[in-house]
Amino acid sequence: MNFAVGFKPLLGDAHSMDNLEKQLICPICLEMFSKPVVILPCQHNLCRKCANDVFQASNPLWQSRGSTTVSSGGRFRCPSCRHEVVLDRHGVYGLQRNLLVENIIDIYKQESSRPLHSKAEQHLMCEEHEDEKINIYCLSCEVPTCSLCKVFGAHKDCEVAPLPTIYKRQKSELSDGIAMLVAGNDRVQAVITQMEEVCQTIEDNSRRQKQLLNQRFETLCAVLEERKGELLQALAREQEEKLQRVRGLIRQYGDHLEASSKLVESAIQSMEEPQMALYLQQAKELINKVGAMSKVELAGRPERGYESMDKFTVSVEHVAEMLRTIDFLPGASGEEEDEEAALDRDEGSAAQEEERPDGP
Repeated sequence: MNFAVGFKPLLGDAHSMDNLEKQLICPICLEMFSKPVVILPCQHNLCRKCANDVFQASNPLWQSRGSTTVSSGGRFRCPSCRHEVVLDRHGVYGLQRNLLVENIIDIYKQESSRPLHSKAEQHLMCEEHEDEKINIYCLSCEVPTCSLCKVFGAHKDCEVAPLPTIYKRQKSELSDGIAMLVAGNDRVQAVITQMEEVCQTIEDNSRRQKQLLNQRFETLCAVLEERKGELLQALAREQEEKLQRVRGLIRQYGDHLEASSKLVESAIQSMEEPQMALYLQQAKELINKVGAMSKVELAGRPERGYESMDKFTVSVEHVAEMLRTIDFLPGASGEEEDEEAALDRDEGSAAQEEERPDGP
């Protein structure tokens, strides 16, 4: 069923009129602008009388228009924004009137004088019976209707109830529904807040675990660096020992070669001696020296493979494979280990590494 509204819409409610009235208040007298209304260069408005009072207070020596002596002008500050307003010799009478504000004031006063219709006078009228107000509710069709529709119209066989009764009932139902919805919204908001806290906790726990993970791997890398340094030192010691031995043999063989070369040179010079007696005097000694020199036994050369350093080869495949199996603890309860206990365990692992022999 269609209904016609039995009143015309108002131009504005009381709240809107109050807001409009606040915009029409003079900042000086705190009353509604009185005509004529002047507009300042900063676009703020004042009653001409209030503007003249502010101007006179700021320019006490300025003479009024009726005086015999008229000053050249004056200035004052806008009470709303403190903008300086410079006036000519006409004073505030030289300011432009704001006719728009004056017209709005006239319209406001006219509307304020009209009696406002109360909500009690606003009734819906039946479209089928134009002179009948909607005053009952059809429970069968679930629509509001009028008494004539119940007696003679389409709802004569329907069950009806007084309109206020159904109004109160449905309003109560809607109020209860709103309360339940608001309560549900509160529960949803509480769940959202909890989930936001869970997100924050996840971020905090992840950040803490990342720090611990970095510390574990830094400790592991430190152990590897330390062990690498120990093995390099062992290799360097072996290298130095072998080099010292071989270089000592080189010096020994070099000295023997030098002495042998000198003896050969002396023997060749002796063989070139033309006098037999003089040669025989030196020959015996040279022969003995050459024989002794040829029988000198030098230290043995390094054994085969002495230069090899293969024994310092390190096999890291099993260690690398073990490192690849590093993973998070299965079935962890989610509670982080105490940091001191973790550091103690890492230090114990480092101590075990130090106890290993230097060899590969």
